[in-house]
Amino acid sequence: MEVLKFLILFLFAATIDWSEAGLPSLRQGSSLKVEEENDFLVSPNGTFSSGFYEVGANASCYSIWFTKSVNKTVVWMANRDKPVSGRGSKLTLQRNGNLVLTDGVGSTVWSTNTFSDAGVEAQLLETGNLVLINQAKEFLWQSFDSPTDTLLPSQKLVRNTTLVSMRSQGTYLSGFNNFKFGDSNVLYLVYNGPQFSSAYWPMPGVNVFDFGRKPYNSSRVAILDGVREFISSDGLVFNASDYGFGPKRRLTLDYDGMLRLYSLDESTGLWEVSWLPDAVGVCLVHGSCGEYSLCTYKL
Repeated sequence: MEVLKFLILFLFAATIDWSEAGLPSLRQGSSLKVEEENDFLVSPNGTFSSGFYEVGANASCYSIWFTKSVNKTVVWMANRDKPVSGRGSKLTLQRNGNLVLTDGVGSTVWSTNTFSDAGVEAQLLETGNLVLINQAKEFLWQSFDSPTDTLLPSQKLVRNTTLVSMRSQGTYLSGFNNFKFGDSNVLYLVYNGPQFSSAYWPMPGVNVFDFGRKPYNSSRVAILDGVREFISSDGLVFNASDYGFGPKRRLTLDYDGMLRLYSLDESTGLWEVSWLPDAVGVCLVHGSCGEYSLCTYKL
């Protein structure tokens, strides 16, 4: 009988991919270490994971990614412009309630600057939102308030937040393209380079009313909602081509300066473009082809 029990337990354990188990939360006084393969958080249904993501030789960023996408598509980074060493770096939820990322020599690279003597945990929600939550179920901090290049469903883009593209394909440093509300209460795609800044969508020189935008609402809030419709206070509204509940989606400002809504095919782990802005192409993005270049673009 004991042998039979052992065989049953052995076969059950063999069916579980322990390397993808992850952790449900991080408690005060605990750390996630860059060297430990299994040191990462996972959302309740496994849609998202959060841990150290390698961005180069001996360089990692603390990130959130889609678990089931090819190459683990990253949607948020804490330290995209200050990667940490692949040795000795760790993310620690200190006993005072501050979530701190330190490099291999113990220097602080990033933190949430939160402090609480109440019971605090770091949790990765099924929405892809990394939160610090106390015993009263109040959020002390959330990653949704500081996006990088991607907006997820239920995540708001507001007056003081900006999507910033990657520097180039495969380079996660902050790039020069922004998606944000301007002073006129209208959402713009903007090239914000080292020498000059210029909006390229809506097209410069064209009245924003011609694009269905209205500058009168000063609330400056936009959201990709539960049925995958994007709605903004300036009147910008668009839907995914596969509109409705179903596929996992993300709105990303890509390295080429193009804003794209993607839908995930979970059978392949690949992304499909389900929306692109009208009347804009890569050739309208300043610097997309380099200095003194002639730009041609094909979808």
